[in-house]
Amino acid sequence: MGTIRQKLLPVLTILAIIVALWYVFTIIMNAPFQRDQDKRVGVTSTTMELIAKTMWQPKPLLPAPHQVAINVYENTVKRSVTSKRSLVYHGWVTLSSTLSGFAMGTLLGIVIAVGIVHVKSLERSLMPWIIASQTVPILAIAPMVIVVLGAVNITGLIPKALISTYLSFFPVTVGMVKGLRSPDGMHLDLMRTYNASLGQTFWKLRVPASIPYLFTSMKVAVAASLVGAIVAELPTGAVAGIGSKLLAGSYYSETIDIWAALVAGSVLAALLVTLVDVAARITTRAMGGRPA
Repeated sequence: MGTIRQKLLPVLTILAIIVALWYVFTIIMNAPFQRDQDKRVGVTSTTMELIAKTMWQPKPLLPAPHQVAINVYENTVKRSVTSKRSLVYHGWVTLSSTLSGFAMGTLLGIVIAVGIVHVKSLERSLMPWIIASQTVPILAIAPMVIVVLGAVNITGLIPKALISTYLSFFPVTVGMVKGLRSPDGMHLDLMRTYNASLGQTFWKLRVPASIPYLFTSMKVAVAASLVGAIVAELPTGAVAGIGSKLLAGSYYSETIDIWAALVAGSVLAALLVTLVDVAARITTRAMGGRPA
């Protein structure tokens, strides 16, 4: 219990500070509009009345935390998961693209890392291009991918998954290269002393040593994959997914819906990272290691 309390207390403290600052900025940013509204209808509000009104505007510049929480509650608990207004429904659409892209990105990253570690020319020729690829903004790439694939009648899940793959393969590649090269030179020399083949050295030494690096990079990759899936929904004018909720909220100035969608995306990212962390702990324990 003491360990759990020590872990939760800092997180809850930071959360409380963020919420407090959020309320402060809600009042500051919404107050000018509210004063203008009061002036138009000839109403004079006290300071407390003005503060209360800034927190319950139907289309605020910055919605208050309780407005976002109510919206999330109404669009998750109070709606059927098959409803087009349910955040669970939209989250599932985005999640399917995220997981597909994450799986492909992880596989691609591992394959590239293995090639770089074992073929020196690949490191010199391929690695600079891999790094350069991440300097191109995803917002510039996503529309091009959607348009090109749409021209050959490839639509739906695949374009979004490919954009997620683009963002998720890089951290896995870098992490796995680091992990596969992490064994000490003494251990590699010992394998040569035992006359171990390249494959035996790879599976019995390099792969076990790379597992912690792999799962660490996968935590970054799964979050990046979710971002890719959401961004991929924006240029398509998607009718489902967290990206579509952001678009709809932007079109109709429904700022509360926008923030609710952002919260849903954040919760989804936290759950995905947690699942990867649990998988890492299970794998580490199965390999006889001691989880951190």
